[in-house]
Amino acid sequence: MIQTVVKRDGRTVGFNKEKICAAIRRAMLHSEKGEDEALINQIADRIEISGKERMSVESIQDEVEEELMRSPRKEVARLYISYRNQRTTARKAKTRQIFLDIIEAKSNDVTRENANMNADTPAGMMMKFSSETTKPFVDDYLLTEEARSAVEHGYLHIHDKDYYPTKSLTCVQHPLDKILRHGFFAGHGESRPAKRIETASILGCISMETAQNEMHGGQAIPAFDFYLAPYVRLSYIEEVKILEQFNGADYSHLYNAPIDDYLTLPLDGLTGDDRVRQHAINKTVARVHQSMEAFIHNMNTIHSRGGNQVVFSSINYGSDTSAEGRCIIREILKSTYEGVGNGSTAIFPIQIWKKKRGVNYLPTDRNYDLYCLACKVSARRFFPNFLNLDATFNHHEKWNIEDPQRYQYEVATMGCRTRVFENRFGDKTSIGRGNLSFSTVNIVRIAIECMNFVDKEERIKRFFTRLDEVLDITAKQLHDRFEFQKTARAKQFPLLMSALWVGSEKLKPEDPIESVINQGTLGIGFIGLAECLVALVGKHHGESEEAQALGIEIITHMRDRVNDYSAKYQHNYSVLATPAEGLSGKFTRMDKKSFGVIKGVTDRDYYTNSNHVPVYYKCSAAHKAQVEAPYHDLTRGGHIFYIEIDGDATHNPNAVMNFVDLMDKYNMGYGSVNHNRNRCMDCGYENADKEMTTCPKCQGTNIDKLQRITGYLVGTTDRWNSAKLSELKDRVTHD
Repeated sequence: MIQTVVKRDGRTVGFNKEKICAAIRRAMLHSEKGEDEALINQIADRIEISGKERMSVESIQDEVEEELMRSPRKEVARLYISYRNQRTTARKAKTRQIFLDIIEAKSNDVTRENANMNADTPAGMMMKFSSETTKPFVDDYLLTEEARSAVEHGYLHIHDKDYYPTKSLTCVQHPLDKILRHGFFAGHGESRPAKRIETASILGCISMETAQNEMHGGQAIPAFDFYLAPYVRLSYIEEVKILEQFNGADYSHLYNAPIDDYLTLPLDGLTGDDRVRQHAINKTVARVHQSMEAFIHNMNTIHSRGGNQVVFSSINYGSDTSAEGRCIIREILKSTYEGVGNGSTAIFPIQIWKKKRGVNYLPTDRNYDLYCLACKVSARRFFPNFLNLDATFNHHEKWNIEDPQRYQYEVATMGCRTRVFENRFGDKTSIGRGNLSFSTVNIVRIAIECMNFVDKEERIKRFFTRLDEVLDITAKQLHDRFEFQKTARAKQFPLLMSALWVGSEKLKPEDPIESVINQGTLGIGFIGLAECLVALVGKHHGESEEAQALGIEIITHMRDRVNDYSAKYQHNYSVLATPAEGLSGKFTRMDKKSFGVIKGVTDRDYYTNSNHVPVYYKCSAAHKAQVEAPYHDLTRGGHIFYIEIDGDATHNPNAVMNFVDLMDKYNMGYGSVNHNRNRCMDCGYENADKEMTTCPKCQGTNIDKLQRITGYLVGTTDRWNSAKLSELKDRVTHD
């Protein structure tokens, strides 16, 4: 007798005879003779009694076909077989249509899921084929019934689900100094240690490119200036040695002579050691500049992930006050300002200025001149973004300005916003650590489901109860993914688990990575706080103090629950202000289908990213900062603050400095400025006119706008999905 049934997705459920009856009944309804209830029950009883204790759905359907063929109603058997084939075709139709869209290079939300991935190339198409077939496998075989249901019904989104089976981690902050000092072996080639600035620049690129193929998220260098500074001095010594050979003299006393700054100056009037030193400095600065140019060029042209996407790269810098560190900072900024190719704005690496009082923020600070240059560059090229080391939650008790390795105690971030700093299982640092995986909760859907409670207190109480239920599912899903990830062997990540991840140097190739990955974080994200608040109290946090108070209460509650999960599961859980790209429209479409159009909630094509004031809400930059600031301390898994400014920012670096002042004043962690930048897609010419329809350089009309999406730049809006394009049209400036 049949007891259990194995479904097509691998799950085992109890046998239900009525499902057999219903299937036969549907077939009979399409026959001329109609239903025969006695025959239906007779066939169902016979199959139940004669069947094996455990059978698959397909085997049971085969038995139904045979019983119908032996019965007087053979025409029903034919109808049943036809219906069964139609169901099989229907199950395949969705996948078929997705594949056809990829094959035909159609522009839709599947092929434009990631704006920095070109899904139209052969390699990009292969990535999408793989992605779209892997996700159902994860749903069917790697998720619990509870998590699968939460995903299916729009409460939960698992980021990078297509990479789930690979056991890969999300991102890492590269300890590049180790690579530069010792070289590395990545399983298919060996790189020697660096001896000069050119090699150091190249190794930085190779390190991030190699790791990108081992991970599904971003790559960052947490102290770009500190790491490359020693190779400025080594290159300077090389130049001195060249002069020694040329002049037949001994200048070894100049090798480590004090240098206050590496500035290119004329040699006129200089003699002796002064002339030799300045000549070597001039040559060194030129080499550093070329190396920084090469670094930026490589990060915009070296492809990873099967050749369809450049490395999702970030570099943090600005706090090295040594002469050599200042040289690195100055020349990376100058190269960024000049642009790549025909002067185009570089998309990668995302550059992040680490702002710190006593180092680079005040006019009396050693690196203030470079901070001014950074603001000038950002006003033209969007980058650098700004990381506020002075924010209370970014402090480290061991940081000391006299410590030449103080960068170990400085928080670094991924350009998109991901932050890793606090650590329950090791040193508090960003270096050699990253996010393991993250999932996002749809707090808007939860709020909508509570709207039918007329009493406000009851409505909000029910919201928190339901939120806790979804958070529990999310925390367990992330724990389950960690349990899967930890079984990977170190050899599966040749560079990451030998030279980059903290503690990985202890691992042998066959060792599981379990002993080291708990240094990373598991992120619980959220989307649509603004729409959630409208559903609960009628207004969003940008327009109502009541809504703002509730918003802070909601995210504080999430922070507290995340701390509980950290203790329960013994992981570094954190709250993430989700950088939603494709998700911003996905959740909205699902909720609109379920609940209809709700004013201020589902009446647009997207939900507002994380805790931001809606992009369409007109307010001052100061008001936006006041509203969003409290959430930065609560979202230590990552956050970002941005403002939109009007007009040509190229000649207005003060606007950027005012923006950083807001971050300083309101204790914000990370932010960036958006402004207008037109690009001719034919020749690469750019300007900041409010509208450019014809290129003044080549007279072409293929004009696009360079825009920021979820923290990073995209070279063309052609690759944006429909929801983000809709959001882009709604953006207003902040005065």
